Amino acid sequence: MRSPASSSPLKAVLWDMDGTIVDTEPYWIAAEHALVEAHGGSWSHQQAMQLVGQSLTFSAGLLQEAGVRMEIREIIDSLTATVISSVQRQVPWRPGARELLEELHQAGVRCALVTMSEGPLARQVVDSLPRPYFEILVTGDTVTQGKPHPEAYLTAVELLQERDPDLGIHHCVALEDSAPGVAAAVASGVPTVAIPHIVPLPEDSRYTLWNSLSGRSLPDLEDLLAASPALAAGSAGEPASAVGHGRG
Repeated sequence: MRSPASSSPLKAVLWDMDGTIVDTEPYWIAAEHALVEAHGGSWSHQQAMQLVGQSLTFSAGLLQEAGVRMEIREIIDSLTATVISSVQRQVPWRPGARELLEELHQAGVRCALVTMSEGPLARQVVDSLPRPYFEILVTGDTVTQGKPHPEAYLTAVELLQERDPDLGIHHCVALEDSAPGVAAAVASGVPTVAIPHIVPLPEDSRYTLWNSLSGRSLPDLEDLLAASPALAAGSAGEPASAVGHGRG
């Protein structure tokens, strides 16, 4: 592994997990259906789509409204355990994710995982990777406020700065698939790539829209960052302050 070229503005990539690295949304949706039906309720596709990228606390509240007679924490634990069990049977990788992770690793670009899934599921996915790609894990149970609030992304940048005080938001790129996740990354000031998966995302000048990570490489991220207004300014300015736990 080489050190990143000094001419490259890219020092770190901040990765969402669910829907960006792995396609766990079908696992979450199946777990929601099973839990609601076990309590005598019904769970529609439209209701499931409302939870994509949302915090687990928010999701658990809607499941209670659908008839699940459990406490918020119990619902979160139940859903997470079911999804972990599914991931242990098969890790559903998203196209291009592992290839890009390997290229960044070989180039010495630091990576942080920024997910609203809780630690046990995040570690299950990370442990399934062939190398220790992720230097830092920011999970839903380690932040006070979840996506779409920027706290998780701001926390990741702060942790990266512990080893490199010169690293700034303008040296990073965030990769996200959902509207709440994209909103969190954009609000943090980190230049953001949206790779929509389950739910379509509109074109927007605040982020870059890619159809897939398949075929994408380090030069694509470097070019994106080089064109970023944040880099041109030398700083992203004062980002929003660091807000339920979720599954992005």
